Amino acid sequence: MSLPTTLADFPLLAGMSPTRLTQLAAVATEVSFASGEQLFEEGRPANGCWLVLRGHVALDTTVPGRGQVVVQTLGAGDVVGWSWLVPPYRWHFGAVAITPTTAIALDTTQVLAMAEQDPSFGYQLATRFFRVLLDRLQTTRARMLDLYRGEPP
Repeated sequence: MSLPTTLADFPLLAGMSPTRLTQLAAVATEVSFASGEQLFEEGRPANGCWLVLRGHVALDTTVPGRGQVVVQTLGAGDVVGWSWLVPPYRWHFGAVAITPTTAIALDTTQVLAMAEQDPSFGYQLATRFFRVLLDRLQTTRARMLDLYRGEPP
């Protein structure tokens, strides 16, 4: 299957024009991560975005008094990495492959340049990623409530 076709089938990019998909395919590569391999660490400079095709990636964060806590596990059809889109461009979570994982990696430096050159593309991309961000926020909120349920403030 061609990269533009793979991208067209990906939920984040569903309905995007073939021209846009071809542009994204030009700055995309298929990558693999071994189980236990870290994609990025919380607080570090953010660059890169992965569209998970197969496998699972855990998003984690440091919680005072609890250490590293997994806030969400992502799988096929999910996006790993949105912090490259929003200043100060630092990872808000860490990410580690918990099973062998295959993904499409986007060169976010080039994607940002494309978005700056074509604001309508930038807007379309931003709104798609904001949906990911909103879902991540709601899931993290629910996970944190579970962690602290029953504990005094």
